[in-house]
Amino acid sequence: MEQKERITVEVQVNAPVEQVWKYWNTPNDIIQWNSADPSWHSPSSENDLRVGGKFKHRMEAKDGSFGFDFEGVYDKIIPNREITYTMGDGRRSTTLFTEKEGVTHVETTFDAESENPVEFQKQGWQAILNSFVRYAEASK
Repeated sequence: MEQKERITVEVQVNAPVEQVWKYWNTPNDIIQWNSADPSWHSPSSENDLRVGGKFKHRMEAKDGSFGFDFEGVYDKIIPNREITYTMGDGRRSTTLFTEKEGVTHVETTFDAESENPVEFQKQGWQAILNSFVRYAEASK
């Protein structure tokens, strides 16, 4: 089997890890921040946050021209510290949460897919993380 390239994106959130964890995992919050670009949105989110549980976030262009379900199954969950899941296509992703003095570092590492250039994928996932930071810091 071909070794997949891994991509890492990261941000700092000026909020305690418990708040960051809540915003990251609550469907009503996810639909507020889960987009890489203002022309996109997430009209729905389902999240069964437990090992073996599934998540599904609908991502769509606001003009209705394109959309897809981003979904997977949780492999490992350590509350306020780590989430690892396998996406529908078999790729894996791990997000680590580390708090220091009220600031939470969020780092996601994921298997690249083969359809789009690695840098494009990194920029998209980084944009989603940046959107998350804006939402989390505004919601404190």
